[in-house]
Amino acid sequence: MKYETGACKVEDALNILVGKWKPLILLHLLNNGTQRFNELKRSIPGITQKMLTKQLRELEAEDIITRVVYPEVPPKVEYSMTKYGESLRPILEAMHEWGKKHQLHKQKHSM
Repeated sequence: MKYETGACKVEDALNILVGKWKPLILLHLLNNGTQRFNELKRSIPGITQKMLTKQLRELEAEDIITRVVYPEVPPKVEYSMTKYGESLRPILEAMHEWGKKHQLHKQKHSM
């Protein structure tokens, strides 16, 4: 594949997906479907409430996930992948598989 540096959109894609938490959030939503905020927080050890909120807002702003607030007391908020966000599934699955292979590669070459 040849791309002109100025025309390469990999950087644009990485700006949306990069970070410690976004791929984990997306994989949880892709694998488990719609989830409430606290379900996501429990399923991602180490993430703070503030960071989860920030990452969810950024993904929502890019139309990768959708946020639905139900008019209840206490408020019920659910997050799910948008149809557009679902298009990331093969990319994230490929990255996951590559990560597993890379881990094995590193183990083989560290001995």
